[in-house]
This record gives sequence, C-alpha cells and structure tokens, in this order.
Amino acid sequence: MTSATLSSTLAGAPGSGWRKAKNRLATTVIYGCFLLALVPLVWLLWTVVSRGLASITADGWFTSSQRGITYRDSGGGALHAIIGTLEQVLLCTVISVPIALLVAIYLVEYGRGPLARATTFMVDILTGIPSIVAALFVYAVLVTGFSGQRAGWLVSSALVMLMIPVVVRTTEEMLRLVPNELREASYALGVPKWKTIVKIVLPTALSGIVTGIVLGVARVAGETAPLLVLVGYSPNDNRNLFGGPQGSLPGMIKDQFGNLGSTTILRNGHKVSVHYAADRMWGAALTLIILVMALNLLARLIARRSKVSS
Repeated sequence: MTSATLSSTLAGAPGSGWRKAKNRLATTVIYGCFLLALVPLVWLLWTVVSRGLASITADGWFTSSQRGITYRDSGGGALHAIIGTLEQVLLCTVISVPIALLVAIYLVEYGRGPLARATTFMVDILTGIPSIVAALFVYAVLVTGFSGQRAGWLVSSALVMLMIPVVVRTTEEMLRLVPNELREASYALGVPKWKTIVKIVLPTALSGIVTGIVLGVARVAGETAPLLVLVGYSPNDNRNLFGGPQGSLPGMIKDQFGNLGSTTILRNGHKVSVHYAADRMWGAALTLIILVMALNLLARLIARRSKVSS
C-alpha cells in the first residue's frame, strides 16, 4: 500500500472528523491558557517599565548612591544597591557551584547505597526550604551562636542553601544525558573513571551545566528575606562584604517603599505632592528585573548551544 493510499484510508476512517475536532479544541484551549497566563506577566512588566524607566534613564542612576538623599530630595542612584547585590550573589556562586557540581557528579557517577539516597533526600529538602528559614538558620548559628555581626557575607551563606539544589538538579540531568557509549569507549581504552569524568563527561555536558548555574544565580538574585535578616540596608556605597550594612536592590525597594506615605513638601509656601521615593522604588524594581532577565536570557542562549544529546 502506497503512502498516498494509506493517508486516504486514514482520512476516510470512521471517527477521523471527531478526532480532528477534538485536536482543534485542545489546541485552542492550550493557546488560550497560554495567552491568559501572559496577561498578568505583560501587565506587571508594563507597570514596572512605565513607572521605573524615567528613574533608570536619569543622570547618575548607575553612577551614584543614595547617600544624603531623603524622601524629600530628587535624584540619587542605585550604584550602591547594584554593587551590593552583585557582590553577594558572586560570593554565593563561588561557594555553591563547586559543592553542587561535586554532589551531582557523585550522585550520577558514583552514588549507590544509603549515602546516595540520603544525599538525594537532603537535596530534595533544600529545594523546598523557604528563604526566610535559611536566613534565620544562618542568623541563629553565625550571629547569635558566635556573637557575629550582620554583614553581606552572611546573606551569601543563606543564598548558598537556596542555590545548591537548583544547580545539583540541573547538573544531574545534564550528566545523565551524556551517552553511556562515550563512557564505555573511554573505559575500553583504559582511561580511569575520574579522568573519563573530567575529560569526557563534563566537557560534553558543559553547556547544560553552565545553563543550570546561570538559572541558579537568577534564582537567588532577587531574594529579600536574607537581606532583611542578615545585613539590613545602607544608602551608602559600602563594598565591604564583611562589615556593616550593605545596599542591595531588594533592600532599596523596601527602603523607598517605607517613605511612600510621606511625599508632601512645602514649595513656595504651598504643599506639593512629590513622588521621589516611589519613582526610585520602581526604578530599583526595574533594575532588578533587567538583571534577572539578562541572566535568564543568557541561560536560554547557552541552552540553545548545548550539544548534549540523549
């Protein structure tokens, strides 16, 4: 039977019209749900962009801090907050990535028995831990237990517990996608297992692993609870992770939000309503969204270039 005859037979089979109708209905419902899910996202982005664009395009937004700027003053920038967020996330990444990679390699390449099951169980628990719980744990251990002072590196310590499970799970999946034939060919040539992992498995899955790392960074960049508990907020440009309050984008949003109800000033003897704090709040929110979105777009770009195949 030729392909044309087979297609004609299937098209004329009883019930084929009903199946096509159900397929069109399901397709319509799926597209409708997709468009419905886009509504709040587009609305949110439009609100933040329309209200924050003027602030981030103003002179000094990326070059100055909020030092000496009150809710009655215009101007000021977010340099201190951007630097604080980047420093805290960078330290978290430096600590998290090696640990997460080693755990993932162990689970995929070596993990057998009770220890592997316990490790998997602990990773699952970390996946579901709220950020406030991680922050309170670090505060109880390092601040209360050891009489330490609140600082930016404590925020990074709390973010580590949130980033590790994301990178572990992503790396596990990427390593499992590496064909076993590559490993077996390497073993057949007499290459030790550790060298096979380093020279064959990891380079093959590298693009996917980098994608997971970037997604993990995007996951922790916008966390707020560890900042409020472990470092506080400073409008000054404090670049020292190990001493004193430090600025951050989520902290700046909270700080400006606290002044939204006090925006009436006297100008030429008349009360005038100004919105300096609100404008800066939306500008900080837009800056944070741009930062996280850039990381996610970078992850998507790397994922497209991934050469791992099943």
